[in-house]
Amino acid sequence: MQRRTVLSIAAAVPAAALVAPGTAQAGGKRSVTTIDLPPGWQPEGIAIGDRPVAYFGSRVDGSLYRASLRTGEGEVFSRGPGTPSLGLKIDDRDRLFVSGGTGGDARVVDAQSGRVLKSYRLATGTAFINDVVLTGDGAWFTDSYNPVLYRLSLGRRGSLPAAATALPLTGITFTPGGVNTNGITLTPDRRALLVVHSPTGVLYRVDTRTGTATPVDLGGETLVNGDGLLLEGRTLYAVQNRLNQVAVVRLARDGSSGRVVTRVTDPSFDVPATVASYGDRLWFPNARFTTPPTPETTYTAVSIRKP
Repeated sequence: MQRRTVLSIAAAVPAAALVAPGTAQAGGKRSVTTIDLPPGWQPEGIAIGDRPVAYFGSRVDGSLYRASLRTGEGEVFSRGPGTPSLGLKIDDRDRLFVSGGTGGDARVVDAQSGRVLKSYRLATGTAFINDVVLTGDGAWFTDSYNPVLYRLSLGRRGSLPAAATALPLTGITFTPGGVNTNGITLTPDRRALLVVHSPTGVLYRVDTRTGTATPVDLGGETLVNGDGLLLEGRTLYAVQNRLNQVAVVRLARDGSSGRVVTRVTDPSFDVPATVASYGDRLWFPNARFTTPPTPETTYTAVSIRKP
């Protein structure tokens, strides 16, 4: 995920005007493979749960959009706070965990009503809260500007905490003012976290007790421009945004090593940022980082069959 110029558009446009149809006829039995997002939306994160519904955040003002994977039809269902919404994840209680980018915050949103259930101040200085992963008992957020992970520790019944906690990272060199750590996910054995360092393409395994980050042995391969990460079993899908491709990595159970099985691109890719899965398809929002954003710029989410 990359920092982009923010345009104040969505707050000034009625929600009905931002509803966008997909590329297939509404009511058709076949699912769509592309979803048109509202003009000027500037998407980055995507979340898909158990139902055929995708959720997208806007880098413009943090508003949230949901669309049917069956028809492509969607709506803006939650107005943003005026700062970006980047990485998204949805839990089994229909709650969206949202990374707040330069706002330095995170929030939890009801995926049905759009109501903000709780907001968290994660950083007080310059920050870029980029991506999030759910671990069952908590949510972990990356900060691309600072060597730290933030955690929301969930109660036994999924209750939200009063505040987040910070875990300082060691073992990763951060360049001031630039995007460093980006996507985040679990190791296959769920005992540690994986984060990708975008500029170098190094994938790190992070000990959640100590914050120690150790490079994952990929046999000399790197994930340069690494962005969103998605783990399914022992297969890791790593989006390489400006390269317009996704790397498919087979990991060891503890996540300490792996090998790049293949790299996939598609003509529909236009700087994909993150990735989510539904059925036999992977879904990507086209962030179009190389296209100057305007209120009329078109954006899509596209899908491919799983490699």
